[in-house]
Amino acid sequence: MKRHRQMYADALTLILNVFSFIVFCVNPTASFTTVYNQPISTIKKNHPTILRATMEDTNVINLNSIPKKIIAEITEISECASIAFGYFTKDQQNVTPKEIVELCDSLVDDKSRTNTSSLYVENSLKLRNQAMQFGRYHLLVKLLKKDYESYVATASFLSPSFIPRKDLPNIQDVPLNDIMPSTVLSQTSDDSLVEDCQLENKEFSESLLDKILLQIFRNLVTKFSGGVTSDKPGIDGLLEQGRIFMLKPNQTSEAQHKMVYDTLGALLTPALPPFYRIFMTGIVPNLGTKFDGKQIGPWFYAPWMTTIVTPIFFGFLVGPSRPNRRKDGERGGLVVEKCKFLQESGCKGLCLHQCKLPAQQVFSEKLGLELTVSPNFATQECQWSFGEKPLLPQDDPYFPQGCLTGCQSRTTLAEQYSGSMGSCN
Repeated sequence: MKRHRQMYADALTLILNVFSFIVFCVNPTASFTTVYNQPISTIKKNHPTILRATMEDTNVINLNSIPKKIIAEITEISECASIAFGYFTKDQQNVTPKEIVELCDSLVDDKSRTNTSSLYVENSLKLRNQAMQFGRYHLLVKLLKKDYESYVATASFLSPSFIPRKDLPNIQDVPLNDIMPSTVLSQTSDDSLVEDCQLENKEFSESLLDKILLQIFRNLVTKFSGGVTSDKPGIDGLLEQGRIFMLKPNQTSEAQHKMVYDTLGALLTPALPPFYRIFMTGIVPNLGTKFDGKQIGPWFYAPWMTTIVTPIFFGFLVGPSRPNRRKDGERGGLVVEKCKFLQESGCKGLCLHQCKLPAQQVFSEKLGLELTVSPNFATQECQWSFGEKPLLPQDDPYFPQGCLTGCQSRTTLAEQYSGSMGSCN
């Protein structure tokens, strides 16, 4: 988002500079009062790119070069727009991995060329580079829609050396450096234990809103768990509450789902679900007609809009996240960069029964929008796919069998049941 704001600011600066050039061509006197009515040293400081192309020496402005400069800038803008539009409108069936690799090579060449360019839009805004990055992203999206396996192979080859991981439209099955996703573990490992995340723990910062929502959530957990509390502060206290509730004698997974389902439902407040069901998922309210309760949505924008709002209100539980694409290439994806809940708990049981399944159930039943939550235990990233019907846990490849090696809940179970190492799944 910050990068986009900077791009808009740079674009506005370009427009103002071009406007000043045009004014100067029409009325040189007026132009001097708007742009050049200042010492040469000041112009050098504030407009180095403009000055370089419009001066013959250090004291005289070359008026004849200004129209040429304008034409060169406008030509470059036009070419960049053509590049972006060409990739954006390219037929999905004609996209190949080879084309994406070649575009990455062109981006590398463009970076070295930009440093020597006298054009403002190229040297300062790096507009051509931005156009090619835009094109690369949309080629990857088209390949994702066309052939998922080819997309994964291409993204795995190019990232992170040529494409930053955050610039990939989907990262579910793309290895992080040499760390393979947990889907691979589920297919190749016969072990009863799953290896812990190999990445260093991340320090999470909390906004005032995060702290308020976390405290409200903890109070609701106490209410719906029958009074389970913890003296620990913050997320550690919440996880202890969840672990105590999970490890109660004769506890069931259904009881855990219901506790979190009720907690999330109360967090949404009575006002939000009806609004969401009408304007996002197209469920007809009770108006005394034969259509009452029928769903004519979700509306096309619902999955994407949900990914914009969710990071604000669920960051206190999962940490930073950003919108991306689902596995089918459509909008409606949200990737959690490193799940706070999973990192601090280190427990697949808590992840499954007090996050994944209740969250999917809340969105489906209370809000009318299907949701699939797909954690990657190898990296602690997590893909949320709104509008995608979830699989049962036993059929879900993103949930390998067995506990995590360092699971605290598993250790507690062993202590409670005389050394028998059970499973909290």
